[in-house]
Amino acid sequence: MNVLLLTWKVKLPPMMEIITAEQLMEYLGDYILDAKPKEISEIQRLNYEQNMSDAMAILHKLQTGLDVNVKFTGVRVFEYTPECIVFDLLDIPLYHGWLVDPQIADIVKAVGNCSYNQLVEKIICCKQSDNSELVSEGFVAEQFLNNTATQLTYHGLCELTSTVQEGELCVFFRNNHFSTMTKYKGQLYLLVTDQGFLTEEKVVWESLHNVDGDGNFCDSEFHLRPPSDPETVYRGQQDQIDQDYLMALSLQQEQQSQDIDWEQIPEGISDLELAKKLQEEEDRRASQYYQEQEQAVAAAAQVQQVQGAASPASGRQSGSSERKRKEPREKEREKEKEKNSCVIL
Repeated sequence: MNVLLLTWKVKLPPMMEIITAEQLMEYLGDYILDAKPKEISEIQRLNYEQNMSDAMAILHKLQTGLDVNVKFTGVRVFEYTPECIVFDLLDIPLYHGWLVDPQIADIVKAVGNCSYNQLVEKIICCKQSDNSELVSEGFVAEQFLNNTATQLTYHGLCELTSTVQEGELCVFFRNNHFSTMTKYKGQLYLLVTDQGFLTEEKVVWESLHNVDGDGNFCDSEFHLRPPSDPETVYRGQQDQIDQDYLMALSLQQEQQSQDIDWEQIPEGISDLELAKKLQEEEDRRASQYYQEQEQAVAAAAQVQQVQGAASPASGRQSGSSERKRKEPREKEREKEKEKNSCVIL
């Protein structure tokens, strides 16, 4: 959406400061429908309509995350997944910089033409092999993943700089995040969207010139513009990281809750019996969840009763001073409670 907004393909109302994810999805869906080519052949029209239908089917995933699987051979090489259709349909280039240096022969051999998922599977298989050469190859591949945990290599950065066109607006994939990227006077820049920069109106872009992520901040004209309050920015970035972690954890728990131990289901079971078993499992998990919630509420109420019984009422003046002493503690408890709480998405 940032790419479409910066290229004026989508426009928002001038005074709008806050927009929901649902509203963004509506704007995106409307643009996909309006961007349908007019003068194309019948075959091209059918192909476009099929791609549009496939893209619409996965639009809801944009709010949580897309399944993108990089290959280590080129900055625009990804394993084809249905999610890639969205970028093709919108004509938005998708890049990454997680490349193998072709001059390091042993890593090139170990990684080969594998995607990330394929390489992980290969490493597991090689570790279990009796062939010492395969074990060594798996070790080299594993070391490559560990040494490039930032998902950006210097060879990849060089390839990005030479491949991205001057003034091009595109999407850059790294560390399971998608960023808006452009190139200005030969230098790559990423659009600043971290929560910590919400009040930094002058900070718009961050340079991408090394693999460590410590770029220089710039304004909309690409002039250097350091944040006015680095401490606030840092706290905001940490909050963003925490939110991303909570979302990933929530998605993982949701996925785990959907997993069924199929080995325990007997063969030849009818569809009706299978549906009953699935419903029983869902009911069991729901019941367990509500029991945990009730226990948590009961425990909190019991703690409050104990605290109420333990606090003496010895006159108005002493009660007032007692409340003053308790206020910082209560605030600390609230902060601790907020820190340990889990957001259900």
